[in-house]
Amino acid sequence: MRDPDSEFVDEVLAHGVVPGQLVALVVTPTLGLGLAVEDRSYAFAGSIAQSIGVVGRLEQMVRPRWVVWSGATSVGLVQHGLRIATCWDLAAVHRLRHGGWRSDPARVWALSHDLAGETIPAAVRTDAPDLFSQFSDERDGIELPVRPDGHLAPAWAGGAWADTVDRAAVWASLALQVAALHSSTLTTSDHPDRYAATARAESATELLCAEMAVEGLPLDRDVATALIGAVVGARPTSESDAAAGRAARDAEVLRHLPDHARSGVLPDLRSPGQVKSLLRSVGIEVPDTRAWRLEPLRDAHPIVPALLKWRKSERVSTTYGYSWLDEHVGADHRLRGTWSSSDGAAGRMTASAGLHNLPGEMRGAVIAEPGHVFVRADLGQIEPRVLAAVSGDAVLARATADEDMYQPIAERLAVDRATAKVAVLGAMYGQTTGHGATALRGLRANYPVAMTYLEDADRSGQVGRELRTYGGRRIRMDKLNVDGLTDSQARSRSAGQGRYARNALVQGAAAELFKLWAVTVRARGRVMDAHIVLCLHDELLVHVPVDSGADCARLLDDSLQEAVRRWAPDAGVRFLADISVVSRWSDAKD
Repeated sequence: MRDPDSEFVDEVLAHGVVPGQLVALVVTPTLGLGLAVEDRSYAFAGSIAQSIGVVGRLEQMVRPRWVVWSGATSVGLVQHGLRIATCWDLAAVHRLRHGGWRSDPARVWALSHDLAGETIPAAVRTDAPDLFSQFSDERDGIELPVRPDGHLAPAWAGGAWADTVDRAAVWASLALQVAALHSSTLTTSDHPDRYAATARAESATELLCAEMAVEGLPLDRDVATALIGAVVGARPTSESDAAAGRAARDAEVLRHLPDHARSGVLPDLRSPGQVKSLLRSVGIEVPDTRAWRLEPLRDAHPIVPALLKWRKSERVSTTYGYSWLDEHVGADHRLRGTWSSSDGAAGRMTASAGLHNLPGEMRGAVIAEPGHVFVRADLGQIEPRVLAAVSGDAVLARATADEDMYQPIAERLAVDRATAKVAVLGAMYGQTTGHGATALRGLRANYPVAMTYLEDADRSGQVGRELRTYGGRRIRMDKLNVDGLTDSQARSRSAGQGRYARNALVQGAAAELFKLWAVTVRARGRVMDAHIVLCLHDELLVHVPVDSGADCARLLDDSLQEAVRRWAPDAGVRFLADISVVSRWSDAKD
C-alpha cells in the first residue's frame, strides 16, 4: 500500500506539471499544505515533516518555480532542511513594482488588482464581528477570502487561511492569481524581459536571505569575546561595573582637557552638541561631529584622535558588545539575523543583528569552520561602472576597461586621480560644489550621455516625478509641498530630492546587478557545497570546503561575468571583483 505522501505527489504530477512552471505553495504550521497549479488546487493533510517531504519530492522530480506570499515560507523550508532552487516571491516582486517596503498580503493583493491602498480594510477579529465587518459572506460555513469590493477578507489576510488545509489550498490559488497579474504587468512594461528577469532575481534573493538567516555567519564566540574585551574591557558584572567602564573610556578623552577636569564640569561625549562645544574650546570649529569630518583634523589637537578612538570603543560597547554577542551569536558559533532582499528604497539588501555594519574590529572573529575556508569577493568601483552601463555612455564605458577606471578619466580631464574620483562620486551623489567642482564641468563636456542621465533624474526628483531603475524598481518621490516654507527651504528640499533621485538610480541598478551575481553564485555553487554567508553592500563572503576554495574563487568571477551578460549584454562595460581565499574574514585584502 502506497503512503499518502506519494499518492499526493502523483496526483499533482498527473496533471502535467513541468519544470519551471508556476506552482503556488502555502504551508500551515501544523495541518499540512496547499498547492495550486493553473486552475487546480490541492490540499494535503499531514505533519510539517510530511509537508516538507512532499515539497522536497516535487522539487527533486520537477523543480517548479514555487509561488510564495513572502520570504517567511522560504525560511520555514530552510529551517526544515529544504533548499528550493527558484521561486516567485509575491512580496519581493510587489516591492519591485510599487516601491516602498510594505508588502503584506492585503496590500499585495490590492495593488495587483488596481485597488487603492487607502481602501484596504482594517483587520478585524473573526470571533468579534461589529458594525464595520459587514463583508462577512460565507459559503458552506467558510468565510469567502475575497470581499464583494475586491479586497481580501481581513480575517484571511490576517492568518485565517491557515485554519484548515482546504483554506491553505484556496490561499495558494489566490497567490497564483497574483503571480499571473505580476507576470502580465511585467510583460506589458517598457522593458518586459529585463523587468521580468529582475523579478526572478529578487525572488531568488529572498531564498538566499532565508538561507543566510537560518544558517548564520560563522563567528567564534571566544575570539569575539576577547576582541570586545580588548576594546571595552572585561565583561561587566553589574550596572555600576558598566558605568565605571564608560567613565574610564570617557577619561581617556577628557584627560586632554585639564581645565574641564579641574572645573568639575565634564561634557557628555554622547551629546553631539556638547562635543561640538568641547572642540570649539580647543579652537576646532566643525558643523557636525561625524567621524569623516573629524578624520582630517587628527593633527589639530590630541583630543581629536582620542575622540575618534573613543567612538570606536563606544560603538563596540553599545552596539557590538557583550549583550549583542549573547543575543545574536548561538552556541554553534553562528551570528544570525533577519535578511531582506530590499530596503524599500533603492533596493539594497538589508540585515538585522548588525550584520550589515559589523565593525572592522570584529572581523577577526569571523573564522571559517574546520575543513572550510571563506572565499571573499568585492566588486571594484561598481557604481561608476554601473553608471556607464545604464546611461549607455560609450566613452565612459571605455574607461571601465582599466582596472582603475578613475585613472583614464583623470587623464581625459587633465586632473589628478583623486580629483577625478571626487568629481565622479560627486556627480552620482549630487555633491556638485567644493573639491572636484571644476572637474565636474569637465565630466559634462567629456561624458555628456552619463551626465545627462544623472541630471534628468535630478530634475525628476526635484519636481516629485517617480522613476524606475534600470531593472524596473519604482523609486517613489514625494510631491514637493512648499506650504509654510521659505524660498530657501523650498529650494533646499527640492535639491535634496534631486540628489536622492540621481543616487537612487545608480545605487538601485548596482543593487540589482549585485543580487543577480549573488543568486548566480548560489545556484552554481551548490555542486561544491558553497554557502553564501554574508552579502555586505558590494561584497560576498562564501563558506566552502577547503578543497573547493580555488574552484569557488573561479566560480565567483565566472558568475560575475555571467550576471553582467544577462543584466546588460550590450553595454560593453567591464566589471571586476577582488577575490581572495582566507580562513578569517579580517585576512582579506581591503
